Amino acid sequence: MSWNPGSPPDLSGRTYAVTGGNSGIGYFISEQLAAAGAHVVILGRNPGRLRTAVDAIRGHVGPAAKLSTIPLDLADLESVASAAEALVRLGQVDALVENAGTTSPGRTRQTTEQGLELALGTNHLGHFALTALAMPVLKATPGSRVVPTGSLISLLVKFDLDDLQSEREYSEFRAYGLSKHAVASFGFELDRRLRASTMDVHCVLTHPGLCLDGGSPWREGISKPSPLARLSPVTQGEHHGAWTAVRAATDPSAKGGEYYGPRFGSVGRPVRQRTVAADRDPVRAARLWELSEKLTGVEFTV
Repeated sequence: MSWNPGSPPDLSGRTYAVTGGNSGIGYFISEQLAAAGAHVVILGRNPGRLRTAVDAIRGHVGPAAKLSTIPLDLADLESVASAAEALVRLGQVDALVENAGTTSPGRTRQTTEQGLELALGTNHLGHFALTALAMPVLKATPGSRVVPTGSLISLLVKFDLDDLQSEREYSEFRAYGLSKHAVASFGFELDRRLRASTMDVHCVLTHPGLCLDGGSPWREGISKPSPLARLSPVTQGEHHGAWTAVRAATDPSAKGGEYYGPRFGSVGRPVRQRTVAADRDPVRAARLWELSEKLTGVEFTV
């Protein structure tokens, strides 16, 4: 199917939850979904930034845009549990777009509220727990989707399950890379388990390419365009980076287990891509799943 990012399906009557939907790529995912008529639930840490995002979307899409917000700090599993409860109370979630995350966990190793390495705890374990706890509402919504967000950094960092929390070796770059390997591995394993079940829930993965805030259109309190950023041939604006997640969440032809990224790797329209072999390894993924349950204290039975 040819996909036109400028003409997504009519999403009236559908509900999409976007973690980190108040800033960066997540903001533009939220804006594009709202522009197509969806009810968009924006999850984020900062109440002020959540309000700013809602105002910016309504200013661009129109005052009738259907928006709501839920507090979520992925680095705190208690906050994750509360956010999941709020999602379940909605009664309908057509897709849970797992966009939020940290790209800069710190020059020295830092931890979450529960003592987990910050990048892994935020990018993977927080979303693992959120998905598990929000599964009742996803199961209650026919054809619902989970959309984890991978990264091109998986091409540059080895997936080391034996040092997943960077206790033996730490660098900011490596910790971020390990967390994104975990995100993708979890997504493909979730797809395998969903396929083996009777649930009408699907997992479609994505990565946004290389995006710069300066290459994005101006949004009050959200983004500031830069002429130099717009000239870069290897990066794109965050509004274009949002395309892959929007397609993964809404394209009627998208199937569980598919992985969408920009056509030219770092830039371009969203197309099906392949990730590294390590992220598709079911043996490694089963180990990761078991370890994720242990670290979060959340049993995830599909």
